Amino acid sequence: MKLYCTPGSPYARMARIVVLEKELGARVEVIFAKTRTKGSEYYGINPSGRVPYLVRDDGVGMEESALICAYLDQLDGKPMLGLPPGWEARRLEAMARSLTDGLAVWGRELYRPANERSPTVIEHETERARRMVELWEREISHPVMNGPLNIAQITLACGLGMGARNPDFSYPQPKLRAWFQAAAARPSFVATMPAR
Repeated sequence: MKLYCTPGSPYARMARIVVLEKELGARVEVIFAKTRTKGSEYYGINPSGRVPYLVRDDGVGMEESALICAYLDQLDGKPMLGLPPGWEARRLEAMARSLTDGLAVWGRELYRPANERSPTVIEHETERARRMVELWEREISHPVMNGPLNIAQITLACGLGMGARNPDFSYPQPKLRAWFQAAAARPSFVATMPAR
């Protein structure tokens, strides 16, 4: 199998973490793709250009981080990273994805040339991030976020990791900071940390 990623995508990082946590390195080849580049060869593999993108052994491609992570998790017949049953876990995963999505949009704006950046988008995502980290400070003690590693935890940690690369993103919330520091110390998170 081939897993196409970019080093800075929090979504691709989620899939790379699952590969490491599940010890699938012998079965899954991680390939860094060139995206957002006119004429990239990667567009012949995945026309949407999004990452992560998994090409299974049967040649079928799969897109979307949650789908790919779930597929990789069950590959050995022993899924361990899924969510506990019930709506609470799914609610927390959705909240984690919301923060991650906003930080990814903000980050993409900052990578644009200065004259192409949207101050409106940056202001919107700055405020969304501020509200979301306040919410997470109240929610981070939930057992779903502190039990065995699961996709909600991976999503939130990858989102906060994306924020760590943004010099304008900071959060003083002590419980959330402590939670992220513990998550970021896991070997799979350390191994997939993008360069600043």
